[in-house]
Amino acid sequence: MRPLKPWRSFSDQLRLLALDALERIEMAVRVDVAHLLGRLDARAHENAGCLHGNFAKKLMIQGPDKGKTRHQVWLSKYESLLHRARNEPFVAHHMRQYGALPIWVAIEVWDFGLLSRLFAGMRYADQQVIAALYGAPDGRAFAQWLRSLNFIRNVSAHHGRLWNINVLELSPIPRGWPAALNGARPFFYFCLMQQLLRVICPNSSWGRRFKDLLENEFPVAFSLAEFGSFPEWEEWALWPQ
Repeated sequence: MRPLKPWRSFSDQLRLLALDALERIEMAVRVDVAHLLGRLDARAHENAGCLHGNFAKKLMIQGPDKGKTRHQVWLSKYESLLHRARNEPFVAHHMRQYGALPIWVAIEVWDFGLLSRLFAGMRYADQQVIAALYGAPDGRAFAQWLRSLNFIRNVSAHHGRLWNINVLELSPIPRGWPAALNGARPFFYFCLMQQLLRVICPNSSWGRRFKDLLENEFPVAFSLAEFGSFPEWEEWALWPQ
């Protein structure tokens, strides 16, 4: 078997690091959303009254979903995932016994995209509570972080080239972060992952593994500027020293 080219090895390792971080982030935020909304209603994800009016009541006026609310579109995607998981024991049990899943069970069916869209549809005050846990500037910014990270996840999960991709779902750069950061380049979103992981699992070695990968495995034929990093980025306090 022919050995992998260095760039291929680096690209694969970068994707795996992204998926490792994003799985932990997804699980943590799902629990936070379920805990907060579950206090309002066991089936808050299905209850328009527990969500922002623009998401749950305002009808879209154009596009293929014209005449529907974003919540109705979300529920349609949720039902599709629920049907796909219908033979899972926990799904079959709750559907047989209760005809529906409470939110703390329903989160097990959601994917990252469904999670990010529901968070974007939550009431602003509820978004703020969760955003504050992760050091995000506010709920709207955190909603965009999730959308951007879902974009990164989709690229990684489909074996796309991640290191120099043009990020289409842009997030705002937090105030006080280095001015050299570029929201259109993937490095910034690895910084967001590190920010979130420092909250979720502060003793994680993920940040060290990421630094080691860039410092020791990045192909010399390419420029770290294409990735979006900048000189002496590794000295930033966000990263382990």
